[in-house]
Amino acid sequence: MDRQPLLRNLEADQPCQPLDPKLLAVAAAQAYPEASGAEGFASAPSVHLLDNVTGYEGTTADGERFVPPPVFSEAAARRDEPHPQRAWSIPSITEETAREAFIQYASSACCYSSKPAKEMVFLDLKPCNAFRYRLESFTESRSTEWTSMPYKGQFVDSCTYGPAPLPWEILMEIPQMFQDDIKNVPVPHTSSIKGCHACMAMGKVACTKCTATGRVRCHICSGRGYILDDRCHPCHGTGLRGCTSCSGCGTKPCETCEQSGQLMMYIQLTVKWKNNVNEYVADRHIGLSLELYKKMTGQNIFTDEQPMVWPILAFPEIQISQASHKIIQEHRQQLTRTSLIIQQRQTIEFIPVTQVYYEWKGKEYHYFTCGIDNNVHAPDYPAKCCCTIL
Repeated sequence: MDRQPLLRNLEADQPCQPLDPKLLAVAAAQAYPEASGAEGFASAPSVHLLDNVTGYEGTTADGERFVPPPVFSEAAARRDEPHPQRAWSIPSITEETAREAFIQYASSACCYSSKPAKEMVFLDLKPCNAFRYRLESFTESRSTEWTSMPYKGQFVDSCTYGPAPLPWEILMEIPQMFQDDIKNVPVPHTSSIKGCHACMAMGKVACTKCTATGRVRCHICSGRGYILDDRCHPCHGTGLRGCTSCSGCGTKPCETCEQSGQLMMYIQLTVKWKNNVNEYVADRHIGLSLELYKKMTGQNIFTDEQPMVWPILAFPEIQISQASHKIIQEHRQQLTRTSLIIQQRQTIEFIPVTQVYYEWKGKEYHYFTCGIDNNVHAPDYPAKCCCTIL
């Protein structure tokens, strides 16, 4: 049976009549002879329906296929070794600033008395400054997958227009640097028209609620046809009622092909840009957690941005130089396996931290002023509750 006449007959404006499931199966087999009986109404197109495209072997419709990036060549990368300055002007916090920060901290905390902050006697202000190293690697990865859209007469970019370009030969506009992004584009010259696998090229699918009969059991009489000794009026005593899911037709419009019975199959290229970030904090081992350092605002003292950055040399804090070398090597070894590094940026922040020792009511305590905005961290504040219970 010719497929197109079958589709036209099914889509003709005719009164809705329930379709016999056996006839539905026969019509599907005639309209879709290349599908085996075991496949039935598949949720994804069969492998034999996918064209063989050079350079895209192994691409399926069941999931994205990762495409290895071009081979990374460290020798080809431009070598511009960074040499940050060795000295910076690092102002020390004054007692007045330390007291103001402490008073503001006590005032903003619930049930904290501000008396310790106002009455304390300073014993010592000890600088415990830290440096934060940060490496960002902006990468691009590509994957391919067969996908489809309903065919309704639109242009088909098939192989007759030329061979399909390889995944990494397709030019893509790079989005804003160091911002995650994703784009899906069709691979040129991979489109073709196929019968819809979901409805077996008929534009309609069998209604699962009524199993293509157009009728379901009456819920008023539970299918018995009568209620006590009286005939059931809603179903006229038949025990069956028209299916509301398909309006009694036995079939429903195919959502995959939108009733056209045909799909335009093509290979979709998925391009993902990701900003991969690693940080390291060189501190004085004063007991502050890494989570606390993440909340501190520092002052940027060095920035190096290149397609490929190189380890920092001769930084005054040796931990920063070591971290730079280690993290850069990790990014090159790990990221280049699955992605292409587009741009890298490494920065160093100076984080001012001061440990303040003070005395209040004959006892010694301490707190920290953190970051350029002098936020206070005082885990042993001496007057945490000023509430009075009547």
